[in-house]
Amino acid sequence: MNALQTSIRPSTVFDHPEMSDHEDIVFVRDKRTGLRAIIAVHDTTLGPALGGCRVWPYDNAYDALTDALRLSRGMTYKNSLAGLDLGGGKAVIIADPRKDKSVEMMEAFGRHVERLAGTYITAEDVGVSPQDMEAVARKTEHVRGTSATGLGDPSPYTALGVFTGILACARHTFGDDGLEGRTVSVQGLGHVGFDVARRLHEAGAKLVVSDIHAPAVLRATETFGAVAVDPAEAHMIEADIFVPCALGAGLNARTVPQIRARIVAGAANNQLQTPADGEALKKRGILYAPDYVINAGGVISIALATPGGNDARVREKTEAIGDTLAAIFERAAREETTPERVADAMAEERLAKSGKA
Repeated sequence: MNALQTSIRPSTVFDHPEMSDHEDIVFVRDKRTGLRAIIAVHDTTLGPALGGCRVWPYDNAYDALTDALRLSRGMTYKNSLAGLDLGGGKAVIIADPRKDKSVEMMEAFGRHVERLAGTYITAEDVGVSPQDMEAVARKTEHVRGTSATGLGDPSPYTALGVFTGILACARHTFGDDGLEGRTVSVQGLGHVGFDVARRLHEAGAKLVVSDIHAPAVLRATETFGAVAVDPAEAHMIEADIFVPCALGAGLNARTVPQIRARIVAGAANNQLQTPADGEALKKRGILYAPDYVINAGGVISIALATPGGNDARVREKTEAIGDTLAAIFERAAREETTPERVADAMAEERLAKSGKA
């Protein structure tokens, strides 16, 4: 048996706590390239399941499955609230992107995507570069975010959406969206996090930055005059806004009581470990921007982009993320509930109205 088979059995999948009416889960292995992957299709009510491919050195296949299930469900809701005619899916490759990933591995992944015949459309995510997607595209047409399908790297649009969302959060919390002199802690300085930090710096914010990759931190401190802290302490900084742009589940029973910011708004997926953590943020008076709403700029760019480089429609829809968040915050206050519950309800309402649910 291979590692996927020994750590995940059928009963484990169907009884998994993150299993949420998923339509399809595919376990992938390619001996020649070392590819081990999981492709999860959550919902195709609105159209083919679009969601990125993540390469990460998971400790075990069960953790990889957990991530795939959570992320694919999040994509269904993200695409729905973004007004896209697309369902939700996600792929995870169990590998270290700096050591194990290869062109051949990504091409092998592309062949497996092709076998799904358009049910799942892949794109860039954590640990995957635009060049990796070009390799995938050599084996399947069911891929977005490449030079042939439009605007290429989606991370600048994710960053634009997050920044626009932060402004909406500031307006709701502080009465205006001015960031001059406000302290913002940015956790995670990948493609998206660094660009968010740049936009915040240009808006006059005082930056505190953190990342497990030391060169990224050095670049941010030198470029933005930012203060560097340990990533494990980023949420504890006394700041106006905490911007998590690393991996998910960072908002949990341990960290939420330690947060000293009034707003949590960042690009990371699945930030809440459990629904109870959202309730805990509300009780502490901390405004939380539902992650799949605020970070939708990337998926908007890969869904709506057309060859030629004209991104006017993409930017317009991405900048509308601020309006969506404002509506969510107003409804949450009116219904005395959390923003993420309202966001879920709004996404589900669109699914129901589609006539296919």
